[in-house]
Amino acid sequence: MKIAVLGTGLMGAPIAANLAAAGHDVRVWNRTRAKAEPLAAKGATVLDTPAEAVEGVEVVLTVLNDGPTVTTTMQAAAPSLPHDAVWVQASTVGVDATEDHIALARSLGLEFVDAPVLGSTKPAAEGKLVVLASGAEELRPRVQPVFDVIGARTMWVGEAGQSSRLKLVANSWVLALTAAVGEAVSLAEASGLDPQLFLDAMSGGAIDTPYLQMKGGAIIARSFDPAFTAENALKDARLVGEAAARANVRLDVAQASAERLKRAVDGGHGDKDMAASYYASYE
Repeated sequence: MKIAVLGTGLMGAPIAANLAAAGHDVRVWNRTRAKAEPLAAKGATVLDTPAEAVEGVEVVLTVLNDGPTVTTTMQAAAPSLPHDAVWVQASTVGVDATEDHIALARSLGLEFVDAPVLGSTKPAAEGKLVVLASGAEELRPRVQPVFDVIGARTMWVGEAGQSSRLKLVANSWVLALTAAVGEAVSLAEASGLDPQLFLDAMSGGAIDTPYLQMKGGAIIARSFDPAFTAENALKDARLVGEAAARANVRLDVAQASAERLKRAVDGGHGDKDMAASYYASYE
């Protein structure tokens, strides 16, 4: 397939590389071209503009930071968009922006599949993301070859927009876990304990999780190479808050997680892994 990947950051780059390795004709664009250049050695064609990247493609895959960026990128691509292409929107942009993108796709004459993913840089590199997809049933055979490369499994969850809602539900859980790990480690340290004792106490029990051990270990080691940055996590936390307000539910933990992330970002930790919200205990 001929596929355009718009956005080659922490997630877009490994996704594009895997698609090229699988034999697809991959054309890539990124706002900072230097971040896309390494993909040329992996079989992708690096273009200077979104319009150049989408020319003649069957699938346009957006993997960008936020809703406005997705919108402006697709508007820039509009002059060259094939009208029989499918736009697969994989960025986490929230409910309102997804509805805007569905309308934008309609205005551009494109089919639209909402497809945010679960997973960070490691599963992205390994092609083991979970793809949360929603859209017209007849589009599934056209995009499943893409999902089979980038993901370990695909969940189809209804009409376009439903999967973005599900992604925010999942993110609310991840944000809560991350905040809880950081708080527990900081409390252990402040209480004069070796924080590894906490991880060892949880190990193998009913409330242990691989995520607890991974993020807890990273915090103890002060190893914050970003699998997903604190700044992006804050963006997602705000999207969760917007979804909660729209659904008229009160999410106290999600709100507290957002406040912790904001303190960490304001403290200069925004480009570190989201586990760096640990520093909010001291900001």
